[in-house]
Amino acid sequence: MSKYKIALMGGDGTGPEVLAEAVKVVRAAAARCNITLETTDYDFGGNRYLATGEILPDSALDEFRQHDAILLGAIGHPDVKPGILEKGILLRTRFELDQYINLRPVKLYPNVETPIKNKGPEDIDFVVVRENSAGLYTGFGGVQKKGTPHEVAEQCMVYTRFEVDRCLKFAFDVARKRNKTNTLTLCGKTNVLTYVFDLWERAFHAMGAAEYPDIKREYAHVDAITMWMVKNPEWFDVIVTGNMFGDIITDLGAMVQGGMGIAAGGNINPEGVSMFEPIGGSAPKYTGLNVINPLACIFAGQMMLDYLGEQEAADLVETACVDFLKSGTLSGMSAKEIKECGMSTTRIGDDIANRVATL
Repeated sequence: MSKYKIALMGGDGTGPEVLAEAVKVVRAAAARCNITLETTDYDFGGNRYLATGEILPDSALDEFRQHDAILLGAIGHPDVKPGILEKGILLRTRFELDQYINLRPVKLYPNVETPIKNKGPEDIDFVVVRENSAGLYTGFGGVQKKGTPHEVAEQCMVYTRFEVDRCLKFAFDVARKRNKTNTLTLCGKTNVLTYVFDLWERAFHAMGAAEYPDIKREYAHVDAITMWMVKNPEWFDVIVTGNMFGDIITDLGAMVQGGMGIAAGGNINPEGVSMFEPIGGSAPKYTGLNVINPLACIFAGQMMLDYLGEQEAADLVETACVDFLKSGTLSGMSAKEIKECGMSTTRIGDDIANRVATL
């Protein structure tokens, strides 16, 4: 019997609602596969911050390190200035737990509509590996003469060879594990960002030639990637890129696969504790209405099981979700459509958990 300690962080708005359904489904898969899950709930988010002024204490990070994984609902409160919770909880957790990979599957499932004309599930199935802890988002830079006509603002993109290499290694390994077309595409901007992406490109080809001769290597500028993700998504198997470009193209990927209601991602430390989350926000206006689609959070739970090495349980969850989507029970992804078709957040979770238990 496998046993895991999972930290649960519902967060804000509808985050606790979707997280509850993800946990319900993950527990159903765990029961089928002889897995024991010990969960700990944490209330970090806007309500706690407004009540106590506390965002994320140092003790919380120490406690997170004692868990096998973190499963998150959503962060973002309408009464808290944007950036306070996101930087104080999400970015701090990513940086201090060294979750240096953001892993984003972009997969179109049956009965999910994509805005791309004449493309189906057979065309949209790739993964973006985003460097998650360096680059522009680390805050190198500063401001001088703020508020004057001569104000200067500077923010620097800084990468070390170590940071680049460990991200590339993870991406090559993903391409090899997927065994789809065995192709890894580096997304950069070598014609303008000539220092940083020269480093990325040289490291990319050196590692590929020495350690991954079975993986085909391709390169594309980020602007070309955004065009091809819409025009020819079937061209891609695995894409690897830096922090800023990855942030942008993964949101495009979420739309390509049918919207934020189904997109999930992982913040990965292959040697430590990783955090999994739905890509969509906290949707505060729907809080307590029981109409938010929990599929993205359920898929985040599925990613967590896969990361923990519980492939059978992860496959059960994915199969149950696909079975649910094929059944036509859910006619749309939005809160409005869920309400109109007579479904609810909890009913979707119950339905998928039941399918996991009976498949």
